[in-house]
Amino acid sequence: MLWKIPTGGPLIGAVIAMVLSVPAIEAQTTSSGATAHTKEAFTHERFQELQAQGALILVDIFADWCPDCALQQTVLEAYRERNLDVPLHTLMVDFDAQKDVVTHFRAPRQSTLILYRGTERLWFSVAETREEVIVQALSEGASTR
Repeated sequence: MLWKIPTGGPLIGAVIAMVLSVPAIEAQTTSSGATAHTKEAFTHERFQELQAQGALILVDIFADWCPDCALQQTVLEAYRERNLDVPLHTLMVDFDAQKDVVTHFRAPRQSTLILYRGTERLWFSVAETREEVIVQALSEGASTR
């Protein structure tokens, strides 16, 4: 699911109209057919499984009514499109429905992004929407092992 947000006009209206929906699992594949990116609903079991694998994990705490979250999704989708060979696993946490998970990660609000490589937390961000900052964090995370 790839979204394009217009750069002119009523941007907030376009962002709000683009309600974020989280499928059970969404994956992008590389030209060789390998799965590079996954985007799925957060579960503790899946998070622990990915951590044990040493995977690059982005915990995305969002709310479908949040304009910053929608802007973050646009940046993340663009990153995924440009970096198909980076195996990034995005676990989506619904801010309104998964309060126990929000508390577990100590997220002060929706639009919190937390990047892990295995069990190591690499980056914690709240309401960051600048593409260059998000891309830099993901790229640095992808280069760690």
